[in-house]
Amino acid sequence: MRRLAVFTGGFSLGVFLAQYLLQDGWTLLGAGLALAMGLLSMLLPWEWRRRGVILCAALSLGLGWSWLYARQVQRPAQALAERTEDFTATLCGYASETDFGARAEARLEGVPGKLVLYAGEELLELVPGQTVTGRARFQDAARIRDEDITAFTSKGVFLLAYARGGLEAGEGTRHSPRWYPARAGRAMRERIQVLFSGDAAGFLTAILLGDRSGVSEEASTALTEAGLNHILAVSGMHCGFLMALAGLLLQSRRLQALLGIPLLAFYAALTGGSPSVLRACVMLSLPLLAVLARRESDGPTSLLSALCLILLANPFAAASVGLQLSFAAMAGILWLTPELYQRLAGGEERGNTWGKALRLLAASFSASMGAMVFTVPLAAYYFGALVLAAPLGSVLCLWAAAGAFCSGLLSVSVSFFCPPLGALLALPARLAAEYILSAAGLLAGLPGHALYTANPYLKYWTAYAYVLFAAAYRIRRTGRRKYLLASLLAALSLVLTVRLGEARYRSGLDALVLDVGQGQSIVLASGGSFALVDCGSANSWKNPGEAAARQLASMGCKRLDYLCLTHYDKDHVSGVAGLLARLEVDTLLVPEGRDDAGLQAAVLSAAEAHGAAIRFITEEERLDFGKGTLRVYPPLGEAGDNERGLAVLASAGENDFLITGDMSAATEAKLLEAYALPDIEALAAGHHGSKYATSQALLEALEPETACISVGSNSYGHPAEETLLRLARQGCAIYRTDLHGTIHLAWNQEDSHG
Repeated sequence: MRRLAVFTGGFSLGVFLAQYLLQDGWTLLGAGLALAMGLLSMLLPWEWRRRGVILCAALSLGLGWSWLYARQVQRPAQALAERTEDFTATLCGYASETDFGARAEARLEGVPGKLVLYAGEELLELVPGQTVTGRARFQDAARIRDEDITAFTSKGVFLLAYARGGLEAGEGTRHSPRWYPARAGRAMRERIQVLFSGDAAGFLTAILLGDRSGVSEEASTALTEAGLNHILAVSGMHCGFLMALAGLLLQSRRLQALLGIPLLAFYAALTGGSPSVLRACVMLSLPLLAVLARRESDGPTSLLSALCLILLANPFAAASVGLQLSFAAMAGILWLTPELYQRLAGGEERGNTWGKALRLLAASFSASMGAMVFTVPLAAYYFGALVLAAPLGSVLCLWAAAGAFCSGLLSVSVSFFCPPLGALLALPARLAAEYILSAAGLLAGLPGHALYTANPYLKYWTAYAYVLFAAAYRIRRTGRRKYLLASLLAALSLVLTVRLGEARYRSGLDALVLDVGQGQSIVLASGGSFALVDCGSANSWKNPGEAAARQLASMGCKRLDYLCLTHYDKDHVSGVAGLLARLEVDTLLVPEGRDDAGLQAAVLSAAEAHGAAIRFITEEERLDFGKGTLRVYPPLGEAGDNERGLAVLASAGENDFLITGDMSAATEAKLLEAYALPDIEALAAGHHGSKYATSQALLEALEPETACISVGSNSYGHPAEETLLRLARQGCAIYRTDLHGTIHLAWNQEDSHG
């Protein structure tokens, strides 16, 4: 390996150690130890000495740089956290809409790093480079209440600012060439909306500019479930398409090298400069520089150099999921793809038509498998999914993605000068986009297209499968039989893994209180019937619809019998659209009457669009439910959505589980008075453990043995100390999703203890 690769790899390793293992003073200690190891490496044999010294020096520099960056960039920003002050900031991009106004990235005068400014809709009228002055409440972007967050810091954002009152806008540097890429991106977005419509417009905006906001829930879900979501994330593949198009138009390797580097730099700025784009731009720029300098390029060195440069600009980027997936995919392609391709297609004759087709398929399959070899564990860890249809999806769609990107970029560019010709060139891009979306929908509908880590045995199977194929790879015997045998063993064990996962939910009644942060989503299962009570979260980084759908799929649920929404607050319904896009629902049970949160219309519209029957609960409903029953109680309160919500009692034999939504003690009293509720075994504590719910009267009347609190990061003080004390005095075993994760309760019909 080249010395540059050793240095950049050592530096990157130091940064990752600082981000994930070492903190503050320990980072400096680690840097000192790395230097000491470098001195000791002088004792190694000559052929190892130089590399050892370079590696240890680079490791020390990576650790030291992480420590220095945190002190000089992050800490000055953190010093403003929890303070309300006047500020002046320069917008770094166009604002986007939020539920309560708009948000935009900006740079605060006198403070390094970026911030995200949340303000009113007037922010949408401003352009990059303009200054805004006002008063704001600042918050540390690395920690929101009691949760550590890396989504902001990995992008160089260290503060969140919430405007207090109006903002005063200034001219700033709005006319500076620095902002031309952002303006070009805005112009391209507007042109895409003219040339395309519907999901095709959202798809083209995503693959050309990295803006996925226009992709519908249904399209995004289909692409995710088919393992094609990476097509939407602008990365090395898209930069490769761009350079291939440039090479086709320029017809000169040296001219492509001269113009390619500034073109890549402009494209990186145009798409927001995500780590995956920067990695691709650096990796593609190094071979171009090698052409200009008449030197050879090296894949691993380019990859590690790109990683080093990104981490040098922002060590916190090491925690970026996109960066980790991007580099893992590229590492797998460099390591595995060439050998796999050679094994699959190396013996075919070049002039044979069948041989050409086979080589094309082998190339696509080899690239997909290479990209997956290191990304599968990361995807399972971060997203909880193992998409079995991904290799097939890549073979079917990557060629179309290249066509959509190139023809889409050409059509948008030409339309600025000749709109009719641009519209004509847009036709292939639209057809390619529609083909990809249709293929994704078909793949997402295949039985067993994906498995989810909601099945706890899947992680063990994944490790077993890697051991199998690693053993096959290491066996010296040539031929394909060893890989066929490994595939057969992996497939058989996978079937067993799926069956074991489904067998965990064969009790008379299973209840799973899902960990969706500050919200509620409760799965109920009995005798092959499935119901979901609520599906929402107030935490924007949670996806309750996806979590519920994947949990249900791991339980063997092909169709949800009932989706019951206690009321229409965001933390109880925000994931409904995502759930409906992933899973068929027979019946939606909802309260009737006015809706203070303003979400009722969207929920009912989504249900109608996906063919779910809607039933308004105005009186007690007793529903057959597998080996037991569901009783759904109508609203009894008056003041606000919380009090006009439904309550649900799930029963199997002598076992009962009560869910009261967000109703207060006063409405709980009305529930006890109106209906003859039995003694219950478990209770979903009301209103996420609020002190105003789960009253002493309710506990004394129902005598629950177990209490589950669905709660996450919040500013409301949930769960309240008073509620926890009441439950403890009652003798309840208390489980909380913020401490224990998803809570699984199971009762057999003859068992009253659970």
